[in-house]
Amino acid sequence: MSIKRHEPSKILSSAVEANGFAFLAGITPKTLTKDIKGQTEEVIAEIDRLLKACGTDKSKVVSATIWVTDIRNRDGMNEVWTAWNGGKDLPVRACIEAKLADPRMLVEIQVTAVK
Repeated sequence: MSIKRHEPSKILSSAVEANGFAFLAGITPKTLTKDIKGQTEEVIAEIDRLLKACGTDKSKVVSATIWVTDIRNRDGMNEVWTAWNGGKDLPVRACIEAKLADPRMLVEIQVTAVK
């Protein structure tokens, strides 16, 4: 089995391809002044970019874990999530309230997709 690592850093790779799957790291927004919708849009755009680099796309996402800093922000995040996937090809998903690495971050999303 071959393993391909995308954009490795000192502590993680942004994505890893292995055994017909694409595993993405938890993706966080870079622009921390945006509201939950803006941050979610930014995160989803980065997910699209990484999935494409792995030779797959959102229709093949099989699992997602979403962390929000305030569960009351879930509705705004879900608005963007639903617009992104159009209610089709939905993965299994968990949405969890948690503290993130930077208190200005409102959302982090990790996905796994088949190729």
